[in-house]
Amino acid sequence: MSGSDHSKKDGEKASDPVVRSFTQDGVETYEASIEGETIQWDKHLTYGHHLQIDQLLSAQRPVSDKPDEMLFIIMHQTMELWLKLMLHETRVAIAELRADELRKSAKTLARLGTIVRHMVHSWDVLATLTPPDFLTFRGVLSKASGFQSRQYRELEFLLGTKRADLILVHKDDAGAQAQLTKTLEEPSLYDEVLQVLARAGLQIPADKLERDWAQPYTPDRQVEAAWLTIYSDTETHWDLYRLGEQVTELEYYFQEWRFKHMKTVSRVIGQKMGTGGSSGVGYLIKALDLHFFPELWSMRTRMEAGPSQ
Repeated sequence: MSGSDHSKKDGEKASDPVVRSFTQDGVETYEASIEGETIQWDKHLTYGHHLQIDQLLSAQRPVSDKPDEMLFIIMHQTMELWLKLMLHETRVAIAELRADELRKSAKTLARLGTIVRHMVHSWDVLATLTPPDFLTFRGVLSKASGFQSRQYRELEFLLGTKRADLILVHKDDAGAQAQLTKTLEEPSLYDEVLQVLARAGLQIPADKLERDWAQPYTPDRQVEAAWLTIYSDTETHWDLYRLGEQVTELEYYFQEWRFKHMKTVSRVIGQKMGTGGSSGVGYLIKALDLHFFPELWSMRTRMEAGPSQ
């Protein structure tokens, strides 16, 4: 490691920190004492380069001159980033479940729940956009709509709600269409959960373990009975019980996110149609009836207190 002090340039004050440069692991590195801290940086990887800050901050391109449009854009862009992380973590959880690594999947599923809870609160920011604010630029959005979010649709597919007709919205985007079709045709998180139950000796119908994954999942009384067995003897089936509760929690908060989305839209535009042609609030209300893990909810109605409860 070699080094030298950078001489002060014209205009720099005598009290400015002295920047020392040296080579470390083949990389030119700099060091300075700033506010009592020894700060180092190098030319190899900076904060800005790692996070692609310039590209990120240049991605906000309003189509109007109205100041409130910036809030609308950033709110939805950050939501898309959280959806990207949700997709990533859900795939990690699926891989862990396939390997029967339930302890690892527990951590991943807990993280997913935390992400969704954060997403729920993010609607509070958009709710500060009042009806007069939104109407200043809503007209220039044309047919652009959250209905067209590829990542949201892919996350629905990945969690267990398969609706092939919704891919049609992306027919002019070959990449999005291919990715959505691929995810549609793969087992969902719930499909993999049922595989775990079957490998643990629970009675899961064969047509739930080998089927056309692109088709919507239909609830099954025998699957419900398997969950009831687990929940009726949690000590014996503790790992599966914990798995059931974690995916239930994930759906619980996801439904809260959907509800908060619906109420935010209602607060901002009332009962107006969506920009993409949907019924707006009416469409979002229908989404509240969708379930990713149906038997985990229906089973609760059948549960009864056992001898030790």
